[in-house]
Amino acid sequence: MKVIDTHVHFWDIDAVPVPWLTPAGEAYSGDNRKLPTRYTDVELLAGAGDVDVLKIVNVEAKSGDPLAETRWLQHLAERAGHPDAIVAMVDLSAADAAEQLAQHARSPNLRGIRQILNVHADPVYDYVGRHYMAEPQWRANLSALAAHGLSFDLQIYPSQAALAAELAAENADIMFILNHAGMCVDRHRAGWREWREGLRRLAAQRNVVTKISGLAMFDHHWTIESLRPYVLETIEAFGPERCMFASNFPVDGLHAGYAATWHAYAEIVADASGAERDAMFVGNAERYYRI
Repeated sequence: MKVIDTHVHFWDIDAVPVPWLTPAGEAYSGDNRKLPTRYTDVELLAGAGDVDVLKIVNVEAKSGDPLAETRWLQHLAERAGHPDAIVAMVDLSAADAAEQLAQHARSPNLRGIRQILNVHADPVYDYVGRHYMAEPQWRANLSALAAHGLSFDLQIYPSQAALAAELAAENADIMFILNHAGMCVDRHRAGWREWREGLRRLAAQRNVVTKISGLAMFDHHWTIESLRPYVLETIEAFGPERCMFASNFPVDGLHAGYAATWHAYAEIVADASGAERDAMFVGNAERYYRI
């Protein structure tokens, strides 16, 4: 099967520091001590099996030096052809955010920015402990992405969806790419309802699309049937024309093989039309990440 993988994390801790891997430890997503200290296109393609990976979108890996990370990724792309698109980290709350953007934008493969925004009452799931989207300076710097022609990878929890939808409405000239199908973290009836409603709030904004990925982070012993409702509910909310599949490797590799992940997605959407499947596995990625 042919795919474009729209959410991969390349790193090499000997080239660019990745603090959460040195030393690694337990996280809600799994035991990070089992993650490799180097993961690039070489390791991904070696483990791809019968999956033909046409192109790769690399999303920043919370490195200790985001600009060095982007430059290293661009070097990889020039040497080996991957990643085809880079989504870099910029702290949009910083006084020098505009300069950071300009520095990253020198890399030809740059397509977007991600600053993780996840806030949760449980410290196990909380990433940043700060509501960036409510901060005027952060919002002002976000609007600068349009001038660079950059998208914004939106990583939030369902409780943050309403504010994120407002943000998207105020920035119609920026493409927002929702990470990991909106990260349904609270796996109970109320959590499902909040996630489902949040998806629809975001999908009501035509400049928001989503990646279906990262599901194994909350479902370590997943089966096709356990993933099915999350995949289908996301497609129901956004439509096949605004969904992209992705692996979230090597993080999801703690709980799944690379080919097994893609074949699970394919089985879940087996009843979709050929055109719809082509869009979700290849065409939408080319369109939204401009690759």
